[in-house]
Amino acid sequence: MTNKRLLQEKKLVTGIVAGALLATSGATLAEEYPSNPVNVTVSYSAGGATDFQARIATSTAETHLGVPMVIVNRPGAGGQVGWNYLVQNGKDDGYDLAAYNVPHFIAQSIMYDTHYNLDNLEPIANWGVDPAVLIVGRDSPFDTIDDLVEYAEENPGRVTVSGAGLFVGHHIATLQLENEAGIELKYVPTSGGVDALRFVQGGQVMAGFNNLSDAYRSQDRLKILGIADLKRDEEFLPDVPTFQESGYDIDDSSVNFRGLMTRSGVSEDKLEILSQGAVEMFNDEEVKAKMKEGGSPMRVMDRQELKEMWQERQAYLEELFAGLDAEELEAAAED
Repeated sequence: MTNKRLLQEKKLVTGIVAGALLATSGATLAEEYPSNPVNVTVSYSAGGATDFQARIATSTAETHLGVPMVIVNRPGAGGQVGWNYLVQNGKDDGYDLAAYNVPHFIAQSIMYDTHYNLDNLEPIANWGVDPAVLIVGRDSPFDTIDDLVEYAEENPGRVTVSGAGLFVGHHIATLQLENEAGIELKYVPTSGGVDALRFVQGGQVMAGFNNLSDAYRSQDRLKILGIADLKRDEEFLPDVPTFQESGYDIDDSSVNFRGLMTRSGVSEDKLEILSQGAVEMFNDEEVKAKMKEGGSPMRVMDRQELKEMWQERQAYLEELFAGLDAEELEAAAED
């Protein structure tokens, strides 16, 4: 065999080996994801329902994904600050996630010029469901939904109702009650569910819509008049009727779904790894026990289920908000 032939064969073998090493290296890199801690933006203040639940829901990430998840609070504008940050500053490498609140972020993307919408966000998995409940102070003269409605009929615009910002689940429930009962309420948006709850407890407002989980933990200082869902919560508030049971045709469109999402651009294989790991994480017995202890109902959903739910909520909210002007509502809230 000539030296030239030997050189050609040596180059061929070297090329085959190099190619195999590259392929193995690429496969190893893919298998290693995630290999660093994953950041999770919570778009609300520490201590609120979303923050409280997110910390529990992600507490076993190291067991199910191999790396911890780190909560970063970026509150403001009813969630817009944090979700805008994800889309504008988050990387598409699968290490930047955010806790979502539906219908909040969908409603805001319809009514405001946000940087986020259904086209540039990717669902991962859902951990919880938190219906809006109508609450009043312990000393309130209102003992039922009918009591409040009757007073509002006689005093249009006099009943003040707090909630965690504009175009969040609490605001949506307020709009639904106004439409269904034919009354005029004065909605008072706050910086989040914690402040909205304090407004009711402190008597700054006559009533409020808030998260079931937060109201449950504060029920010794409140009266909970109704739940905006399709059925009662038999586990946490079995004695609280739904609006439909009380004669008001209000569905579950204001129910607050919580879970994890990321920005678009993350590869499909990473999204699947995240979704599978998150579903396992949310179904962890330790997580479920802590959620139950904190009065936080759970409903685990995978990525495909979320895609369908997000689209359904988008269509409903576009219809509900038709004719509403965000600037006018903001001005009215400041009066």
